[in-house]
Amino acid sequence: MKAVLRLAALSAWSRRLTLGLTLVAIALAVTLLLAVERIRVDARQSFTQSVSGVDLVVGARTGGVQLMLYAVFHAGAASNNIAWDSYQTIATHPAVDWALPLSLGDSHRGFAVLGTSADYFARFRYGDKEELRFRQGKPFAGVFEAVLGSEVAKDLGYRLDDSITLNHGLGELGPEHGDKPFRVTGILASTGTPVDRTIHVSLESISALHLDWVGGAPVPGVKIPAEFVAKFDLQPKQITAALVGLKQRGDVFRMQRFVNQYRGEPLLAVLPGVALDELWQTVAMVERTLLAVSALVVLVGLAGLAATLLAGLNERRRELAILRALGAGPGDMFLMLTAEGVLVTAAGALLGLALLTVASSLAAPWLLDRLGVVLGTRWPGREELALIGAVIATGLVASLIPGWRAWRMSLADGLTPKL
Repeated sequence: MKAVLRLAALSAWSRRLTLGLTLVAIALAVTLLLAVERIRVDARQSFTQSVSGVDLVVGARTGGVQLMLYAVFHAGAASNNIAWDSYQTIATHPAVDWALPLSLGDSHRGFAVLGTSADYFARFRYGDKEELRFRQGKPFAGVFEAVLGSEVAKDLGYRLDDSITLNHGLGELGPEHGDKPFRVTGILASTGTPVDRTIHVSLESISALHLDWVGGAPVPGVKIPAEFVAKFDLQPKQITAALVGLKQRGDVFRMQRFVNQYRGEPLLAVLPGVALDELWQTVAMVERTLLAVSALVVLVGLAGLAATLLAGLNERRRELAILRALGAGPGDMFLMLTAEGVLVTAAGALLGLALLTVASSLAAPWLLDRLGVVLGTRWPGREELALIGAVIATGLVASLIPGWRAWRMSLADGLTPKL
């Protein structure tokens, strides 16, 4: 057995150029397959860890997935707002431990602006109930003070005490609140969540920005300078959504029913985990399609391996016949050709895993910056090992064909010249 395997390795090495190209094709296919699986797993984990310790997300009545997307991930827009009185009723409910108001709708150079309370920095959790930490500075304490996420500060080059102005609306081309600049008082440490790409200001700041605005546009002829906004009542009239933490997890469904049946206005309360499950069910077909395409690419590479081995048999007839004449049996020929295919497949799978590791290290910053997906560099997980095993098993099956052909070759077929 060892002699046959060693012979298979030497035979493959003697044809290293041809088999090397096939090996590279298999490695690239395996890299694609594993990359799709790793991105799928890490994307789910990134979404799941974006908010932790929140029992309910409350917003205007809409779809649960849509509510999660704009309240937690700042993607899309709310269908409606929540009246401040309704939020106060929910926040003061006996079952509620804490509540964080969220006001969205403004932006700065493509980054979302979040209006909230100062409790946000003490209550908000992500990952495994990790607290927000300040890399520099401190939370906002007054009107026109801002706390930047790590990616905002990094991409735009902002530092403490820099002055920034916000835009009305989510687009970069929205009208600018140029007469009311904000001072940067703090920069948060990186979290790998949408917090990194968010500018945090107080709810009073959001109200102050829009004192002289009506219906999404400035009131003609009315201009309230920044130094005069303190003379006005800056308590918000409405917010976009709220994050709610309960005193006891057992009250979650009772509180959800209370919010969903609230008579003051149509509201919706969703459990973050349930809403994320709905989101993944929505994109499950896309995931399966990507995996299927990657698997087909791997099959094409393995089919090329089988074709290469079969094509080489015609040139190796005399070699195989000599081995038969020296005492090698048909089973040894079958084992040698099959072992060659498995060796090339296994080497391609290992090379693909190595390429994935390198690609993950290079692509991780880009994915975090563009998509908010934390792509970890780690040892292959159970699912990835299962895929590698499936690739090698499929390579074994593909190698059985040239092995069977070699088994059928007779000594006379190899030594007798073709006329």
